[in-house]
Amino acid sequence: MSTEIKVPTLGESVTTATVARWIRKVGETVAQDEPIVELETDKVTVEVNAPQAGTIEAIAADEGAEVEVGALLGTLGAGAGAAPKPAEPAAEARPAANPQPGVNPPPPPSGPVARSGHAPMPAAQKMMTEQKIDAARVDGTGKDGRITKGDVLAFIETPAAAPAPAAPKAQRAADAREERVKMTRLRKTIAARLKEAQNTAAMLTTFNEVDMGPVMALRSEYKDVFEKKHKGVRLGFMSFFVRACVAALREFPAVNAEIDGDEIVYKNFVNMGIAVSSPSGLVVPVLRDADQMNVPQIEGAIADFGKRARDGALKLDELSGGSFSITNGGVFGSLMSTPIINPPQSAILGMHKIQDRPMAVGGKVEIRPMMYLALSYDHRIIDGREAVSFLVRVKESIEDPRRLLLDI
Repeated sequence: MSTEIKVPTLGESVTTATVARWIRKVGETVAQDEPIVELETDKVTVEVNAPQAGTIEAIAADEGAEVEVGALLGTLGAGAGAAPKPAEPAAEARPAANPQPGVNPPPPPSGPVARSGHAPMPAAQKMMTEQKIDAARVDGTGKDGRITKGDVLAFIETPAAAPAPAAPKAQRAADAREERVKMTRLRKTIAARLKEAQNTAAMLTTFNEVDMGPVMALRSEYKDVFEKKHKGVRLGFMSFFVRACVAALREFPAVNAEIDGDEIVYKNFVNMGIAVSSPSGLVVPVLRDADQMNVPQIEGAIADFGKRARDGALKLDELSGGSFSITNGGVFGSLMSTPIINPPQSAILGMHKIQDRPMAVGGKVEIRPMMYLALSYDHRIIDGREAVSFLVRVKESIEDPRRLLLDI
């Protein structure tokens, strides 16, 4: 009895997917819950597992096909199943029927089978061997279609077909310098959403800089104790920025709001999107209720997001519902950038590389570890005063982390 393999539910608002790769082929056996096919959605790659042990009987949706939720992907036969049937060997050349008693049949050809499907005569075989002629290229005119010496001579005397003209050298060089690869579904979605943000939002970016010295000193002093107490969770910089943004969003709620038609939707929670690089592209998993999370919870969740993004194991519902986002181009060496809003959100904070720079401190020049911050925002809903003030609050919290503890 066959079991249908269907497209599973893909998550909120996701109704279609593209068949990215069949991990198992027709005739191969699989164990229960073993991945058999990968589907690529607008957000992540999803593996479809075998509902039972058995053999892949048929594939109904080839790689590259677009399928809807519930559509048939293929069928799975119950039981261990049989291995794929091997290809039948080419038919061997046979001697002429009813050979005379005491007469040995001619030896089989040493090369490929002739086009006629019959063996060459001994003299013809010898000539083909000497001339290195493939028997498959010679038509036999002898008894039962066997190849004669005359057939071989006629083949030798027949002019070879002129080879196809080679492509011009310049054309071959151009072809070798280019490679066309179809965009993945995720990459196309990223492109469409970023263009949508540019076309829809009145996007503007404001900048500031922050002295990372106090946070770096705090991290250096407590990172070992922190990791030991919280069972391997490492203390990074991202949790400080998440907490700083949460405090600033409470003070400036428009930065955490969104536009819906002719209404502004203010949110009494903070779902913080954290941009993470994956092999398929940039994804933004969401820390839900980040305003209710402490530093160990934030660091643990972000580390988990990063690992599962690299493994392609993020779930669809973890990539939606964000109200504000943070992206850190500094991990790749970016010194300054203008991040693009992730619709329908109204703002995104960009972190960058920590760079030692000479700064005026107390009337003296000191070398300080500085980071440029960028806040891109939708000017339709967020005024310049709010955007600049929000970024100043983030800067103040990072330069004096005690403000976060005292909620000031």
